[in-house]
Parts: sequence; C-alpha cells; structure tokens
Amino acid sequence: MNWTRWTISGGCFVYIFLLLPGMAHAQSSAVPFSDPAPGENYHFEVSGNLWNPPLGLKVASESLGLVGTSIDAVIDLGLERKTLGELRVVVRPAKKHKIRFSYLPMRYSGQSALHREFIFNGQRFGLNLPLTTELEWNTMLLAYEYDFLYKDNWFVGFTLNSKFTNTKVNIASPIGTEFATAQAPVPTIGGVARVYVVPNVSVTADISGIKIPDSINESYRAHYFDFDLYGTVNINRYVGAQVGYRRIDVGYHFKLDDGTFQMKGLYFGGVVRY
Repeated sequence: MNWTRWTISGGCFVYIFLLLPGMAHAQSSAVPFSDPAPGENYHFEVSGNLWNPPLGLKVASESLGLVGTSIDAVIDLGLERKTLGELRVVVRPAKKHKIRFSYLPMRYSGQSALHREFIFNGQRFGLNLPLTTELEWNTMLLAYEYDFLYKDNWFVGFTLNSKFTNTKVNIASPIGTEFATAQAPVPTIGGVARVYVVPNVSVTADISGIKIPDSINESYRAHYFDFDLYGTVNINRYVGAQVGYRRIDVGYHFKLDDGTFQMKGLYFGGVVRY
C-alpha cells in the first residue's frame, strides 16, 4: 500500500472538512441548516450497497509437511468478478452514540485448467489439471461509535470495531477435493467524520484498521485496513441515496493458512431511517 498517497488524501479531506462548514455558514442566509440536518434525525438506519470491485485474492494452505503455494484466485483458479451486496444497520440510542452492524458476503466460483503446478492443503495439483473452485469470504462488523464533536452540520467521532472474518476455499479436481477454512475476530479502531455541504447532502469518511505483528503470536498475525468515503443525498429525513468509494486491504496468517485480500472501487446504494 502506498501510505504516502493515503496520507496526502487524508490531508486533502481534512482541508475540505474544515473549509466546507465555513462555506455553508456563509450561505446560510440563503439555505439555512435545520437542527438537526435531515439525515441526522433518526434512531434506526438501514442501508444497502452494491459493489463490483476487481477481485484481488491470494491464499495458501499447508498440510502434511508440504508448504502451500500462494494461489491467485483469478489467474490460477479462474474466479470471475461479480457484484457484491452489503447490508449496514445503525442503532442510535442517543445523539452522540451509535451501534453499527454490517454484513458483506462474498461468494465466487470458477473453472480453470492449471497453467502451473501448485500445492494446496497437502495436495499437489499438476499442470493442465481441470479445477472447479468455490470461494466464500464473509465479513461481519460490530462497532461502537462515539461522536465527540457534534454540530448541526458536521461531526467527528471514533469507532471501536470487531471484524469477524470467515474464509472457505474448496478446490475440486479429477484427483480429489481439498478445502481450507480460516475464521477469527479482528479488533480494529477507527475514525469517522461527516459534513453537510448543503442541508440535505453530506460527505462521510470512515477509516479503520489494525496490524497484529508476528512478535505477539507466531501462529497468528493479521492486518486490516478499511477506507470508505461516500456521499448521501437525503430526499427527506426517511430516505436517501448514496455513492461511495471503498478500499479494503486484509492479510492473515492463521496457523498453517495464509491469505491476502484487496478490493477497491465505487459502490451505489440507498438508505432508510426513522
């Protein structure tokens, strides 16, 4: 990951975040902000998004003393890009407090003839061998958000998150079927900020992540980075439309299994609240 690029992007967002409230205030005589803004007058919110990012996934599984090969899900297994659906739920018991839940199921399948030999879960797969692959990578989020700075048309907060990841890879061929699974909770911390550029249009940035080095536990290490920037157009206090850009970067080592997962791209969705 190019951390310099993300640092510059973050700096630009902070500049915009600080500048826009002042611009909105200067125009307040023409279009006054409500108290609160239409998108902030709720106790329960549900949103759904459609996302079609390129698949960047590599997995390896060791067994029977044979070191697993790093397998590319697209090049080696023939998995194809597809549209993903995500569910997000927010419960807001008080103005500055939120409980957030999200579920992103990812299921891919593909067929291929191997262009190279590799080892997966102790099984050697030879050149030109036909394969059928099923992949499931499901992530769930349970988070608490506290907005420590909260105004009529913007807020800044922090989040405490637990990401639950469940990965299953099943590879079938004429010589047999092999599978590998990995699941573990990944605690993350993050920050969130939202600004209303006009009373019914907001821009939100949500960043979370963590890195668990192998110095803590040699059999378990992981990193998780999730960057989400999206805009919401609130038709009224109950319904809105969203468009955003999201980047996910995940890596893990669980005992004998390894994996890296990277996806990024635009998504579109809608939100209802009351």
